[in-house]
Amino acid sequence: QVQLVESGGGLVPAGGSLRLSCAASGLTFSTYHMGWFRQAPGKEREFVARITWSGAGIFYADSVKGRFTISRDNAKNTVYLQMNNLKPEDTAVYYCASERYRGGAFAVDYWGQGTQVTVSS
Repeated sequence: QVQLVESGGGLVPAGGSLRLSCAASGLTFSTYHMGWFRQAPGKEREFVARITWSGAGIFYADSVKGRFTISRDNAKNTVYLQMNNLKPEDTAVYYCASERYRGGAFAVDYWGQGTQVTVSS
């Protein structure tokens, strides 16, 4: 079965950095676009970043542009999210997702279980 396993979350002071990883199995990783989403307490899940299957297309939420970098290694079936200059408002559970582009939009096929990121002020 498909598994997306996130790692790398933790507690970091404001201004610090973390690198999240998401290891995929049970799917043809190189054919999927991959995304990172986050959900803070009491809020809806929101888009953070996306990288297309080839890596040629990269998209970010305005709130993380210039601070976060998404990348992927298709040989390792892994997608990464480098997060720099973290802010307390980045505190959330971060989820990776495998996506397809259908009907004119990206749609999530599979979700990971999430990893907690907490940024202290």
